[in-house]
Amino acid sequence: MNLVKTTSTLSAENISVWFGERQVLENVNLVFPANKVTALIGPSGCGKSTFLRTLNRMHELIPGAGLAGSVYLNGEDIYADGMDAVSVRIKVGMVFQKPNPFPTMSIRDNILSGLKLSGRKIENAEELVETSLRRASIWNEVKDRLGDQAISLSGGQQQRLCIARSLAMNPEVLLMDEPCSALDPGSTRRIEETISELSETMAIVIVTHNMQQAQRVSDQTAFFLADENTPGGVVEFGSTEQIFNGPIDPRTNDYVNGHFG
Repeated sequence: MNLVKTTSTLSAENISVWFGERQVLENVNLVFPANKVTALIGPSGCGKSTFLRTLNRMHELIPGAGLAGSVYLNGEDIYADGMDAVSVRIKVGMVFQKPNPFPTMSIRDNILSGLKLSGRKIENAEELVETSLRRASIWNEVKDRLGDQAISLSGGQQQRLCIARSLAMNPEVLLMDEPCSALDPGSTRRIEETISELSETMAIVIVTHNMQQAQRVSDQTAFFLADENTPGGVVEFGSTEQIFNGPIDPRTNDYVNGHFG
């Protein structure tokens, strides 16, 4: 499988989200360039994960969810009439906070499951399995046990398997919702190394509560905030160096320095 740098750019314009009558996000505008890692930071409940799910239409799976605004992948609105949500989710993959491999499937079958479920033809299955596991930095650990059930892996290995499963779909963008929150420091380090390597071939957006992690892995950072009377939104967006070392808004400065949140 030949991998080249993608030129895909994802952008959100005036994104607002409601669950029933409760508005949880208001007028979010962000751009996610190709081959860059963007971190979304902010206190719990400010809409980071909700916003992440709007980027591949996964928020639509929540009953009562509503949205205003647009999300563009290479200039094409993923919410346009006639746009297939499943096709969007193939192009914009998602890795969740808790590893979610299919427990009764083998490691190998987990990698191929997305392709089978979407009805896509699988060519050179063994090469695809190996390439995906290598890109997720787990091949050397599982190459002799591809027939074992995925549930036999450790938590960190399961998370990297889930990353590999997403990569098998050859996404243009990868969304990651706190992928290291339940992992030990060693597993976290391996995931972070994987993120850095993957960013050479795609855009990555990661939600994290770990300020050190955001500084280690991301090129740019968006700080989200909400209060009791105001929906979540972006307070400040810029290079990660600027957000952490020279924030403009005093609320950003307070958050990144641990004064609240």
